[in-house]
Amino acid sequence: MAITGDGRAAEGAYPLRPGAANRGPAQAAAVPADRDRGAQTIGYRGPTACAAAGITYRQLDYWARTGLVEPSVRPAYGSGTQRLYNFHDVVVLKIVKRLLDTGVSLQNIRTAVRHLRSRDLSDLARMTLMSDGATVYECTSPDEVVDLLQGGQGVFGIAVGVVWRDVEGALSQLHGERVDTGETLIGHNPHDELARRRNRAG
Repeated sequence: MAITGDGRAAEGAYPLRPGAANRGPAQAAAVPADRDRGAQTIGYRGPTACAAAGITYRQLDYWARTGLVEPSVRPAYGSGTQRLYNFHDVVVLKIVKRLLDTGVSLQNIRTAVRHLRSRDLSDLARMTLMSDGATVYECTSPDEVVDLLQGGQGVFGIAVGVVWRDVEGALSQLHGERVDTGETLIGHNPHDELARRRNRAG
């Protein structure tokens, strides 16, 4: 039964619901594990996260204060401290923006966010989110997308892997911050070994 709304899933479609992170046998990772780990060692301040996700700072602040999307690296502890988001957070921020733009309810978005935050980058890279406005579904294969559309459920879809690559490209042009040392990394892509070497050499 779908918890995110009254819609009924077509054969093969997977409605997002609390505790739905463990879905059947593990599939082959689409993102190498070292890239997943590398994305967690770099943090991004609020303005950078906004630029990469295509949102305003007001939206970012509101979503953090209401617990919709909170920064995984460092929350704000009053004035003088800055939130620090990791790569996964920024991908989720961009997806939230797209879901809001297409009219998905805040309740369903919160459920989708919990689901997305429970998955690693390798899961996100192969995932498509579909929605009929009442329910958000996870699809991990083209067949599931087709089944959902044929069942009359899906109205729009978000290819999370495409969002993932968009965010990666945007962040490669923006400033990052090493989580362990606080060092500012200019135009740093956490997945680009050549960029890491150039930064070390400079």
